[in-house]
Amino acid sequence: MKNAQPSPQNLQSIIIGAILAAIAIIGFSSFVVISPGQAGVISILGKARDGALLEGIHFKPPLVSVVDVYDVTVQKFEVPAQSSTKDLQDLTGRFAINFRLDPTRVVEIRRTQGTLQNIVSKVIAPQTQEAFKIAAARRTAEESITKRTELKQDFDVALQTRLEKYGVIVLDTSVVDLNFSREFAKAVEEKQIAEQRARRAVYVAQEAEQEAQAEINRARGKAEAQKLLAETLKSQGGRLVLQKEAIQAWREGGAQMPKVLMLGSESPGIPFLFNLQDVEDEALSGR
Repeated sequence: MKNAQPSPQNLQSIIIGAILAAIAIIGFSSFVVISPGQAGVISILGKARDGALLEGIHFKPPLVSVVDVYDVTVQKFEVPAQSSTKDLQDLTGRFAINFRLDPTRVVEIRRTQGTLQNIVSKVIAPQTQEAFKIAAARRTAEESITKRTELKQDFDVALQTRLEKYGVIVLDTSVVDLNFSREFAKAVEEKQIAEQRARRAVYVAQEAEQEAQAEINRARGKAEAQKLLAETLKSQGGRLVLQKEAIQAWREGGAQMPKVLMLGSESPGIPFLFNLQDVEDEALSGR
């Protein structure tokens, strides 16, 4: 039994269908859609063509062209870095870099760096290291702690300047971690302890000085009180002498001294009373 051969009409239909399918495939492959947040580069037979493809529909030569699409939205990458300070202390850090690719320069990026992974490993990481060296070398280890904001500002400027020429736009950076050697950390701790002790010693000295001044003030007050008392006794010296003589005369005469004696006051006609026992004690105490 012979195999049935397709009729000329069927063969023609198959050929036409294959041609239409090929045309459809070629037609669809002749266009590329670039979504928002993306940029494309057309390579024809392996050579990148000038002009970045921004969002929208673009024609590309079928079969012989390839489109590389780059994400130009914000990317984040953490980079470790190590350097020496101005006083030769080891300083290690870790930085979070927020960046994006310049959409208008993706053709240049494609020609020089290739993929985004290459950009991160071959451009961003080493340039971050160099920028950190520049910033750290401008200040001592202690200043890197006390002036951390200034350290970050110097780092940002150095990094932006270096990455800009590669078509990488730095949006923001943050210091994730910043560490010194164990020896320096121990020295800082010891210095802080010494400063605390010194402040305590100053406080104790000030407290002692204040107490000494208080003692001086008290002594000065006592001296002034005694001086005032002496001046008072001196001004009344004549009266006390007469009192002592009267008391002595009474004792020698054998007479009993009265308990109360009325004397004339300094103002004529105004007598006043004395408790003679008090007068005696006062007079005898002045001997």
